[in-house]
Amino acid sequence: MTTVTIERLGQHGDGVAPGPVFVPLALPGEVVSGTLDGTHLLEGRIEVPSPDRVSPLCTHFRSCGGCQMQHASDQLVSDWKREIVAAALTQVGLETDMRVILTSSDRSRRRAVFAARRTKKGAMAGFHARKSDAVIPVPDCILVTPSLLAGLNVSEDLALAGASRKAALAVTVTDSLEGLDVAVTGGKPLDGPLRIALAALCEKHSLARLTWEDELIGMRVPPAQRMGKARVVPPPGAFLQATVHGQETLTDLVTKIVGPAKSVMDLFAGCGTFALPLAENAEVHAVEGSAEMIAALDAAWRQTQGLKRVTMETRDLFRRPMLPDELARFDAVVIDPPRAGAAAQVAELAVAQVPVIAHVSCNPQTFARDAETLCNAGYVLDWVQPVDQFRWSAHVELVGAFRLAHIAA
Repeated sequence: MTTVTIERLGQHGDGVAPGPVFVPLALPGEVVSGTLDGTHLLEGRIEVPSPDRVSPLCTHFRSCGGCQMQHASDQLVSDWKREIVAAALTQVGLETDMRVILTSSDRSRRRAVFAARRTKKGAMAGFHARKSDAVIPVPDCILVTPSLLAGLNVSEDLALAGASRKAALAVTVTDSLEGLDVAVTGGKPLDGPLRIALAALCEKHSLARLTWEDELIGMRVPPAQRMGKARVVPPPGAFLQATVHGQETLTDLVTKIVGPAKSVMDLFAGCGTFALPLAENAEVHAVEGSAEMIAALDAAWRQTQGLKRVTMETRDLFRRPMLPDELARFDAVVIDPPRAGAAAQVAELAVAQVPVIAHVSCNPQTFARDAETLCNAGYVLDWVQPVDQFRWSAHVELVGAFRLAHIAA
């Protein structure tokens, strides 16, 4: 038996003791005993608990792998995520106004990927257990919207209709303005009987849309999402901010950074999360690698009154970043890259010297790398706002406000 004292939380939420030794579900200041296996303490027993230890709100927490941090107080989690962002910037020598984190409420996640598996007696659907392929039913999940919980029954029926006994389906369920939007992967190949069975399930559960391995089975009504004034119908499984609160918060922050700019370029624009709201006051050029998402953005813009001109371009910004002469004619740029960041594109931005940049990121480490590039090129990072859409997880998003040094804040 080994006993350790937890010094801090790691980036994935495990407690970290000197060594380092990683202890799942442990908090800073706690004394924990267990069996040491390399760098991990297994079957940890809390000998001295932290004052920040709380009873998990969800009955599924101990078995389900969907949340990592329900055993910690909200204040501890908020401070920890804020520190992750601050530490990433410190590592590249940057300091800024680090604002208090803004957190989405419980029962607010509007998308989940449920695992659904056939069993000897029927089917089950839920989330995977911690570090396991086992499927844990989560009928009382407090993470997702109440509407999304109905997707568990849908997922079970889909598994009965089209899952093999060897593997679980991945059922992506999105809560749209018109009902559930469901996209399935990992199932049996489509044939005539399966197609008929799936179409019947689409009607039975009043799904807005059902796709199977990227093939449309049925769409009773377009599954729209609100983006500013516009109603957007994203492609099946397309990127979407995790909560409505998160989307609106990020949009408000980006709008404040852009300010009175008359022309804005939106890089990694998706279906128009920022481009469409910004078009209420500025002309926007939206650039996105997915032609399907650009088509959804275009349709929404054309169907929405009161928006200024939005031009669109399908372009792989990793292989062909926008060049300085293309960027320099805009008053502001919004950039929201994937977790890998956008090193090549940020390098071109640094040369272009666009007056204002709103940088949205879901990865503090790649954000810090990109921020260093911009600051070395004469930009000032006025502030960073962490945003927590992924409550009780180890993920954190943020928005950074950049301006050229000679421009008044």
